[in-house]
Amino acid sequence: MKAVLTVIGKDRVGIIANVSNLLFEKNANILDISQTIMQEFFTMVMLVDLANINISSKELAELLITMGKELKVSIKMQHEDVFNSMHLV
Repeated sequence: MKAVLTVIGKDRVGIIANVSNLLFEKNANILDISQTIMQEFFTMVMLVDLANINISSKELAELLITMGKELKVSIKMQHEDVFNSMHLV
């Protein structure tokens, strides 16, 4: 299963490091990443392979939400198919 992870919030040190480290610890593979800073706002989108994670995808999503609160950013994870259907033009 692949998922799209979005991170949005005020820029600060350690956002990419914290998110990617959590994914590493849970054995998720980052397939693609796009990150930019628009004025003081941080935005990142990751395509992540969850096929070999060592917890459920629901547990991972909950950990990411908790991390987002700690980092004062919004972190959302959606199944790739859901993300694609929501963003059809």
